[in-house]
Amino acid sequence: MNQNKSVQIFVTGGTFDKDYNFITGELYFKDTHLHDMLEVGRSTLPVDIKTLMMVDSLEMTEADRGIIEHNCRKSTYENIVITHGTDTMTETGKYLKKAQIDGKTIVLTGAMIPYAFGSSSDGFFNLGSALAFAQVLNPGVYICMNGQYWDTDNAVKNRSTGFFQIKG
Repeated sequence: MNQNKSVQIFVTGGTFDKDYNFITGELYFKDTHLHDMLEVGRSTLPVDIKTLMMVDSLEMTEADRGIIEHNCRKSTYENIVITHGTDTMTETGKYLKKAQIDGKTIVLTGAMIPYAFGSSSDGFFNLGSALAFAQVLNPGVYICMNGQYWDTDNAVKNRSTGFFQIKG
């Protein structure tokens, strides 16, 4: 079990970091909300936050996944959390698993409701869960949503309920 309690957080965009234009009703990216979320959540866990990109996961390319892989591989941290859009989170997880990044616990998480919407966002809970799971799971690639985790090969987003579940 991994006992190094520091976590690398890679930001890739997704609903976690979308802002809301109250005039037009559009969602857009500006900056990551992770610093604020950790402060509001009173986290004392040592983390290093690095923004890799700010994209909607439906627009994520194989080149983007290559950037994520490269950064996971070169990170000096054993525990990594990746914030990601939920629509293609499992595809990125499978990409990283296939890349065989040895000795690292990589946890992908996201949100269905933007942080900008306040206390109704599931982002706080998912981020906290992902940080905890990244510290205690064995090396591998996992999806973490709704207080649960799955090996990336076994997770699927149920588009009718808006929750992740075991595939099948």
